[in-house]
Amino acid sequence: MVGAGIAGCSAAISLARLGVEVTLIEKEARWRFQSSGIFVYSNGLASMDRLGVLAEMVQAGFAIEDGRNIYLDQDGAPIVDVFYPQPKARSAIAIPPILGIKRAEMHRVLAARLAQLDVPIQLATTVGKLDVTASPEAAKVTLSDGTTRHFDLVLGADGIRSATRALLFGESAPRYTGLGVWRSVHPRPPDLVAKIMMMGVGKRLGIMPISEDRLYLFGTVAEPAAAWYPREQWPAIMRARFAEFGSPARKFLDTLSAESEVLYTGVSEVAAPLPWHVGRSLLIGDAAHASTPFMGQGGAMAVQDGVVLANLLEAGGNVEDVLRRFGELRYPVCKFVQDASRRIGDAGAQEDRQACLRRDLALRQQGQQQVDDFYRELACLSAAV
Repeated sequence: MVGAGIAGCSAAISLARLGVEVTLIEKEARWRFQSSGIFVYSNGLASMDRLGVLAEMVQAGFAIEDGRNIYLDQDGAPIVDVFYPQPKARSAIAIPPILGIKRAEMHRVLAARLAQLDVPIQLATTVGKLDVTASPEAAKVTLSDGTTRHFDLVLGADGIRSATRALLFGESAPRYTGLGVWRSVHPRPPDLVAKIMMMGVGKRLGIMPISEDRLYLFGTVAEPAAAWYPREQWPAIMRARFAEFGSPARKFLDTLSAESEVLYTGVSEVAAPLPWHVGRSLLIGDAAHASTPFMGQGGAMAVQDGVVLANLLEAGGNVEDVLRRFGELRYPVCKFVQDASRRIGDAGAQEDRQACLRRDLALRQQGQQQVDDFYRELACLSAAV
């Protein structure tokens, strides 16, 4: 397993639960993760339940029990409230419609589950060479420490700039969308218990609880390609980027200072065509299908990859046929999410004020129906798995 992010950890847990001997390698010398927050909707949480980590995730994060997402304009005036679905639980643990959690806490929970399953994690290690033709029964891997090993299956879960993808299919840069995401972490007022999205002109700014005492802001805005800003300037830049936004975000933006926890990333995507496998090597997660963040489905798709792959391998059959089937099942699901997320991102990036007014009117009239339609179609596409 190459990469110890959400996809790599989820796949490692899924396979280890089947009794598969898993080796997980990670290029970072220390296993640490960019902080801020992430929110996961019910379909992703259902997959976490299958990994056996849902209870710990809910305890570490903040569940929006009624699934409420409050839409406001940039001045704080109401547009509409929509409600996200809650599926039936497969276990005794209720699956919330939305869970906000700090990224570091999510990885802490996954790491603890890996430790319970005795999955070794080899840090400061990358794949230097990958030979998928050495044997029909195994892939030959040369690691950065000079050792060579043979594996029945190699999974490239090494993210949007996947080195495994380059080794298998040649260099292919992610597509930059023209948008950047600014995130910051703040104390959570006790009365802030819903997800909030503020729709501006060319900008969106969200507020999401991620624990009993913390929330995070996440804002999108047009940014130049390859934009670079000194880290110490991030709080001031974020405050300036969203200066026109009023309450309820205003009080959090006003507190941004040099001591604040702020993160900036450019928004790119990867839409790798099938096949995602070569021999006994397979791409999963962002390495194959990195999505823009506007549907909040990136983490869910990564977790589901690991669950689906384990289910297919458990069912048996020729390994390469299983990998081919994995791509056939997951590609339409991930493409549907990517396309929907791209549309939402484009709508939020409109810089014409009249177009934004029409967008907000459509959201008021059709917002709940759009949510219901999206999750209904997502369930249909995922039903074959």
